[in-house]
Amino acid sequence: MKKILLGTAALALVACSGEQPATENVAVEAPMEMVEPEAQAAEVNALEAILASQPEEAQARYQYRHPMETIEFLGLEPGMTVVEVLPGAGWYSKILLPYLGSEGSLYGVDYDLEMWPLFGGFASEEFLEARKTWADTWLGQASEWQREGDAALAAFSFGAGPADGADTVDAVVMIRAFHHLNRFEEQGGYRTAALNEVMTWLKPGGLVGIVQHRAAEASDDAWANGDNGYVKQSSVIAAMEEAGFEFVEASEINANPSDQPAAEEFVWRLPPTLATSGEDEELKAKMIEIGESDRMTLKFRKPA
Repeated sequence: MKKILLGTAALALVACSGEQPATENVAVEAPMEMVEPEAQAAEVNALEAILASQPEEAQARYQYRHPMETIEFLGLEPGMTVVEVLPGAGWYSKILLPYLGSEGSLYGVDYDLEMWPLFGGFASEEFLEARKTWADTWLGQASEWQREGDAALAAFSFGAGPADGADTVDAVVMIRAFHHLNRFEEQGGYRTAALNEVMTWLKPGGLVGIVQHRAAEASDDAWANGDNGYVKQSSVIAAMEEAGFEFVEASEINANPSDQPAAEEFVWRLPPTLATSGEDEELKAKMIEIGESDRMTLKFRKPA
């Protein structure tokens, strides 16, 4: 019987860059697993069908987000228990739910509640109050995406995870979610705390996949700390290795050499946000031509 991550108290299952930086890190060879060609082909065909069934507005992002290649590179497979950090409106969740299937589980994880006030601006008292019930709210939304035969669902926040969740998760994915943990590390050690929790949840040999807006290695360290959305690839690898994870491999599948931010620019100037364009159609067209951000795609592993 598959062990469920969440304990009774937290259980809420729903049944129904321009420059491509070189790295001196040596990739750790992953263990070889024998996979029947027929089974592998069936998984690929199933994922293709799932991706083809997504709404047109989601499919429009495939040229930048490469979900099929990303899922395959990160080693996600049907039947896995997967944690998705900051799942938001479910762009990836809607793909993972049917892909992981009835033998799998998908857990949405929000940032630590104590970290949200540091965002300032939009983090009003009303917003922060609503964040307290994020797990229930997200589960309610996610249950509407869930169909018969999809993965089980659960949700919680960093700092409020289940006490019996150790060694129960196959993979953790952080899709454009690492920069906020990094930018607030000095204020409260949130990156360190989150990675410690991830290490605890993962089974020995479990995987961590990170897709993150990438700053050029020559960028100013203060600018590339995550405040502007960008982080250096070397910094992410260093932080993960410091936390005890093994670096497995890097991929350029989500790279975009057209993204060359100036020192005063942030990632949200680009689509889909287009935060700086306003009514300036010329600027908007320029940002759309650049496309979504240059992104590193990294795979790590908890030591066996």
